[in-house]
Amino acid sequence: MKSPVEFASACPVSLKEYPTVTMAHGGGGKLMHDLLEKIFFAAFDANSTPNRHDSAILELPVNRIAFTTDSYVVRPIFFPGGDIGSLAVHGTVNDLAMSGARPAWLSAAFILHEGLPMETLWRVVCSMREAARRCGVRIVTGDTKVVDATTGEGLYINTSGIGVVEHSLQIGAASVQSGDAVLVNGDVGRHGMAVMSVREGLSFQGSIQSDSGPLFNAVEALLSNQVEVHCLRDLTRGGLASALNEIAEAAGHGIAIEEEAIPVRGDVHAACEMLGLDPLQVACEGRFVAFVPERDAARALEILRSQEAEANAKVIGRVDRREPPWVVMKNSLGSLRALDTPVGELLPRIC
Repeated sequence: MKSPVEFASACPVSLKEYPTVTMAHGGGGKLMHDLLEKIFFAAFDANSTPNRHDSAILELPVNRIAFTTDSYVVRPIFFPGGDIGSLAVHGTVNDLAMSGARPAWLSAAFILHEGLPMETLWRVVCSMREAARRCGVRIVTGDTKVVDATTGEGLYINTSGIGVVEHSLQIGAASVQSGDAVLVNGDVGRHGMAVMSVREGLSFQGSIQSDSGPLFNAVEALLSNQVEVHCLRDLTRGGLASALNEIAEAAGHGIAIEEEAIPVRGDVHAACEMLGLDPLQVACEGRFVAFVPERDAARALEILRSQEAEANAKVIGRVDRREPPWVVMKNSLGSLRALDTPVGELLPRIC
């Protein structure tokens, strides 16, 4: 990773002439032109169609596509293991991957507070560019607005994504069946704790790095090996607990999971205890649950574990006919308790 000095030296805008974003950059004149040309086009043209028009023309190779949009307001904008730029790319391509869609194109809209250091903006767009390259997507259109603000640290991003669906499965909660195995692709709770450690100035033993990363390679591996994937859900706001409850309610089936089977790193568990949080309710940005038929569970687990980022994948439970469709968790003593959906916003602005 480049240091701030290296980013500044590589920034195509003269930081002496334009050290920060100003309201004039949003006025549509020469300063806005310079901002677009020297920051956004300089960063993204390598990943995009060379067409500086009001819309991008896309050639669709298939009949089915997936389309999603999301906004990112994380604070701080740089955190261990990532930043708002890479997070915006990963979050959107992962939403597409949860439909089994191959991410192809992104839009990127920026809301910039006046006073934002130009160096900070350059670091973020470079991070987006690199994340898009790793994910195999192109940023093909976008928008920029500059707004008045009392702080010079504001930067929000909205991204929309289009992916191509190359399979015939109907991946979603409606396809979940009684007896399905529930798998998670790795340890949970790291992203939320990584952000909190910086925001609150907390010092944990070791460094908790965000799990932010793309998920399509793991999904593609399952699909290309003919695993009958019934449902996928990324573990963002509300974490594992929220995702399982949403699926149970939509599917009309109960879900029973084993507490000891759920992978949680020791440092994350300790940090959650310190803050009074349940790691199963803490957001992830590179984790998902997969629902597959029991006959495919062992093979799906082996496939996930063959992926470097998913080496700690686990089977954590099964779908049952429980009424009403609650999510229950069994502990090491055999006791059952309801795994509830988080109430309120436990960790604001972690995505």
